[in-house]
Amino acid sequence: MSEKRLRGVHGQTVEALAGRILAGEIGEGDTLDLPALREELDVSLTALREALKVLTAKGMIDARQKRGTFVQPRSSWNLLDTDVMRWQTQADADHGLFDELTEMRVIVEPAAARLAAERASDADIEALSAALDRMAAARDLAATVRADLDFHRLLMAATHNAFLTQVERIIAIGLAERDKLVHGRVEDDPVPSHRAVVAAIAARDPESAYEAMRALVDKSGADLDRLR
Repeated sequence: MSEKRLRGVHGQTVEALAGRILAGEIGEGDTLDLPALREELDVSLTALREALKVLTAKGMIDARQKRGTFVQPRSSWNLLDTDVMRWQTQADADHGLFDELTEMRVIVEPAAARLAAERASDADIEALSAALDRMAAARDLAATVRADLDFHRLLMAATHNAFLTQVERIIAIGLAERDKLVHGRVEDDPVPSHRAVVAAIAARDPESAYEAMRALVDKSGADLDRLR
């Protein structure tokens, strides 16, 4: 889930191949013409093979005897991989992937906020408040995204449920890309909606925490609609 991107010829080759797949230039089930790709991309056979290994690990391509190297169906892709999520985001002009993320958040996050209101320690609440302060103090997109991801991670941690902390890791991948898109283009202050969640948790009010988080997620979906 690292935010670091592949660099150099190797990274450029991975990005180029992924871009062609996401754009449909190389469709699902298509066999890759490796000699042609090597010539088009002007890379060595070693660089091309290393790039193919990366995409294989992400479930995007596979290789079989007598068939060669081919594009896997989307259902086989590791959709939770940071790079795959980023590539899909860049290729998805209608942001449909974010709609699916919002649906998942509606199911998970309000219930997590309710649980946090019941279980959060004083230290959990202090940590959430500190993340909120960082969000309020953020002066650029990167700082805003970091503070928002910290907030949602700390919220799940405040449930003291090991499975929910794992679910947060899934949400965070898409949330980071969503934040970069929305906070970079929609003029809006994210602090008040987050502050309402913290206030309800601090008040030990499970139902208010649920409603505040539901309102926050609904607002997130509305922000995406505004981009359309």
